[in-house]
Amino acid sequence: MTNPWIAALTALFLWWFATGAILVAVRLAERRGAAARRNCVLLALPVLFLGLWGYGATLSQTGTGAAYGAFLAAIAIWGWIELSFLAGAVTGPNRHPCPAHVAGWERFIRAWGTIAYHEMLLAGVLIALWIHGHEAVNGVGLWTFTVLYFARITAKLNLYFGVPKINTEFLPHALRHLASHFRVAPFSWFFPVSVSALSFAVACWLERLWSAPTPEAAAGFALLTAITALALLEHWLMVLPLPDAKLWRWMLPAPKHHNTTTRPEGHHGF
Repeated sequence: MTNPWIAALTALFLWWFATGAILVAVRLAERRGAAARRNCVLLALPVLFLGLWGYGATLSQTGTGAAYGAFLAAIAIWGWIELSFLAGAVTGPNRHPCPAHVAGWERFIRAWGTIAYHEMLLAGVLIALWIHGHEAVNGVGLWTFTVLYFARITAKLNLYFGVPKINTEFLPHALRHLASHFRVAPFSWFFPVSVSALSFAVACWLERLWSAPTPEAAAGFALLTAITALALLEHWLMVLPLPDAKLWRWMLPAPKHHNTTTRPEGHHGF
């Protein structure tokens, strides 16, 4: 397990499996109604608690097992927060589509209103993890969550500013209004900035991996390199015409068909 290639493949599998598990859980709950979505989030709370416990337990530990454990703990924490978002439990005060004529700060405020609670939860957890673990000997879990956080922020900003390829196939019905806040367009100035920052992060982790003093440290840096490279790949998939949805489409149950009705346009949520 100290082999960097094994660590990278482990990160790849956990990324794919965790994403698929969340999508399956949300799709199954959606077919059973709003109460099932709430129950799905509540029943998954042990995953969050185990992640928080694992994060704290591995901070003072070294070794290969501690690196893998910290990485898995960060994925568990992140996964529960994403589940709560996709299930519609922790989103934002604005649940209205964005009118086509809205632009500028009004559009930004409306878009922020759709995800405000989710973003504040993520930021709060990130701050708590840093307060608790910034001086720990094992920083794999902390840096894993940090990479995921900043990669998610840049991904959302790219969706807001505009990218050529936006996949809304897996958006649950309760979050369909989010698509109206995205912009399909040639990528903006922010895309090269974000991919350059992620590329620099990958290079930094590779340098740490190359100069790692022990095989155990190399495994930790390999995990961080892989998860950062996957975040970089997700950004490139916003502009490259690749069928990335096929990675999970085959494993998802058919969505429940909803009768769509036009909702009155409301305020931006504040």
